Amino acid sequence: MLSALQVCTIVVVGLMVGVEFSVAFVINPILNGLPDDSGQRGRAHGGRMLGAVMPFWYIGSLVLSAVWATAGWHHPGTGLVVIAAALLIVSVIMSLLLLVPINNRGKTWTAENRPEDWKEQMNRWDRYHYVRVFVIIAAFALLAAALA
Repeated sequence: MLSALQVCTIVVVGLMVGVEFSVAFVINPILNGLPDDSGQRGRAHGGRMLGAVMPFWYIGSLVLSAVWATAGWHHPGTGLVVIAAALLIVSVIMSLLLLVPINNRGKTWTAENRPEDWKEQMNRWDRYHYVRVFVIIAAFALLAAALA
């Protein structure tokens, strides 16, 4: 049972890392290169779509890691799982305090109502997102190392 939990946790966290890495280093650079306001409209749509899914994914990843740490408390690698869970907590806090407020504004913007500093706000979101991606990659690596 513990093995299934470990594999499930690594798959769920790994897929989350893949999506967030893709947003940071593939999707947003593509959107930034589009003409006129196409990139902003794409980001607004992405913010609505991913904003509906990611809270469950982040919390689910954290819960799976916490259950793994609890269930495998006396097994080797548990310390790594605890550190990974702590990093996932950091990623949730970062999301709530830094990224979600910007995303909530950005997903409602249109060409008619976006603020003058919308590009600056998107760049700020990107910078915070890069840090969050680094944090969840570290958590994923620790989970994988704990299994090895």
